[in-house]
Amino acid sequence: MPRPTKAQLLNIVEDAVRESQWNLLHLSPRGEHPARYQVYRGGKSVTVRVYIWNLTPGGRNRPEDEWRIQATKVDRFEQEPNEKTLILGWQEKREVFAGFDFAHHQGALGYSPSIQLRQAALDQALVDGFAIHGKGSGELAIAFRPEFLGTYVANLESLHACGQVPREVEMLDEIGRNAENAEGDLMAQQFAEPRRYAMLSVRRSLREISFRRRVLTAYGQRCAMCDIQLRLLDGAHILPAAHPDSTDETCNGIALCALHHRAFDRAFVAFDRKFRVHVNEAMATELEATDRAGGLADFRNALLPVLGLPPDRRDRPAPHFVEAANSLRGWRP
Repeated sequence: MPRPTKAQLLNIVEDAVRESQWNLLHLSPRGEHPARYQVYRGGKSVTVRVYIWNLTPGGRNRPEDEWRIQATKVDRFEQEPNEKTLILGWQEKREVFAGFDFAHHQGALGYSPSIQLRQAALDQALVDGFAIHGKGSGELAIAFRPEFLGTYVANLESLHACGQVPREVEMLDEIGRNAENAEGDLMAQQFAEPRRYAMLSVRRSLREISFRRRVLTAYGQRCAMCDIQLRLLDGAHILPAAHPDSTDETCNGIALCALHHRAFDRAFVAFDRKFRVHVNEAMATELEATDRAGGLADFRNALLPVLGLPPDRRDRPAPHFVEAANSLRGWRP
């Protein structure tokens, strides 16, 4: 199977930005390498310059478990003021990225330069979503799945700077291997800001990614309320994540398309212990009275009468989460 072309690699980057719940604007012609984007979410926005190559085996007289990018057709990596530079590798079979530290690769690159990391980091990123490889001299390579790219961009410099402090390297490794249980050690240590914030962001992101993947897999990548796919799905918490009794268990999650996720969060739709779907009739009446009910009939017709549920009963909405969420939203379906 041929390796992705440069244009295909950039498409993979763009898809990963969106998959990680961020958006982007093109600041350079499509397909141009390096590419420049404005990456944004909510009130956060950053300009990024992206260099990317396929990751390939280390080659002759190199360790068998080494992978590398060969930075061809580039004299040096560039970075403008108020801009972040991403140096990425893509491993097609595992579908994971490797990110390398711009601070360690400034200056002239020379003839056919290569930047390496070990296969163990790629394998761990495939399993856990995130992994690090300390390369010595404070340089840290980071491997991650596509849905982590937004977090990587947001915390780029701080994450790579952790490579300078052995205890921070250990903490990042621990978070990557077990994000669920790393909180105690992370909170107990006196890590310097903003690197501590970056570690917290990694932990939070990995937990969110794990939750979303489990929920969407359980629901067969379909909205539980309308059966749509189209890569428009969220893994929504039934009892909101901010609630003290909320958890990241799959039974506190439901797969919803963007429309029904928003409608659920705003209490316009709900479901009961028997998984029957309901529209908030008081809200519907108010919308009709204020001439804002356009599309309401289509909205109703698109709803399934009963949630599309996971085959495994353990993954289905737990009654105590359903009742708590309905009470919180003022529902009595």
